[in-house]
Amino acid sequence: MRWRFLDSGDLDGAEQMSLDAGLMDRARETGEALLRVYGWSRPTLSFGRHESVRGLFDPDVLELENVGAVRRPTGGRVLMHHHEVTYSVTAPAPENERLKESYRRINAMLMAAIARLGVQVAAAPVSTPRRPGGAACFAEPSAGELVVDGRKLVGSAQVRERGALLQHGSILIDDDQPRIAELAAQPLTPALPAATLRACLGRSPTYDEVRDALGAALAEAEGEPSGLDADEAARFAAPHRARFSSAEWTWRI
Repeated sequence: MRWRFLDSGDLDGAEQMSLDAGLMDRARETGEALLRVYGWSRPTLSFGRHESVRGLFDPDVLELENVGAVRRPTGGRVLMHHHEVTYSVTAPAPENERLKESYRRINAMLMAAIARLGVQVAAAPVSTPRRPGGAACFAEPSAGELVVDGRKLVGSAQVRERGALLQHGSILIDDDQPRIAELAAQPLTPALPAATLRACLGRSPTYDEVRDALGAALAEAEGEPSGLDADEAARFAAPHRARFSSAEWTWRI
């Protein structure tokens, strides 16, 4: 399978989620896989596709705090995106391939990239979830997520639809997740302190360092990828922009 690589830089939440959804369409059309790296133009809460957040957060309060809000095409719990590097993989998803297998392969590439930065991570073991409703994504790691000394460093989610998959996630440089509880209108389960690259390394790596480590890990695992033109990516994102920009979609449940 041919791989591509794209650095989208900092954009708002609606644009980034539109790109993730649109690049799933591209994977179906071309049969190619893509590793994309991106950031956020301002602090942004992202909600899981089926997560109920009406009454938990007030959009007017978020706007006063200059915090964006967007709903992801994947499931899972609320995340704060700010001091992080976000990755996404879009690829064809053969019917005979189990979700766990694609998740494992992508995580292996992430582990190799983070090792290049000087941090050794492990996959969290299967455990009995103790997160009640309303807990944030980083409250505790789920099975297979990447951890340092039991604390989550990378939070990921995957969705598979109509022969394509999207897996995306946050690689934390600093821990902004406590802001979620500060912004919530109702009590949330306290998050365990997250692992961060800054804490592990004693310094904050730059966006470019993390991006380059991801690109190098992809090249090592799959061969040197070709770049993807940003205009082509934007063309696939265009049909999805109205949905992800819509307050009705974001706050529908």
